[in-house]
Amino acid sequence: MSNLIRIILAVILPPLGVFFTVGLGKSFWINVLLTLLGFIPGIVHAVWIIAKQSE
Repeated sequence: MSNLIRIILAVILPPLGVFFTVGLGKSFWINVLLTLLGFIPGIVHAVWIIAKQSE
């Protein structure tokens, strides 16, 4: 799956973008928590994880 699609998913539903990037790991659960605490931190974390994985 391309990074552009993952980033679009991360903006719509941040944990979904992280799930398609790293699976059900620690980053996914951190993102779920951040999304529940505030939608914007979840988006920022998801985009950061996707960008970090593409390096």
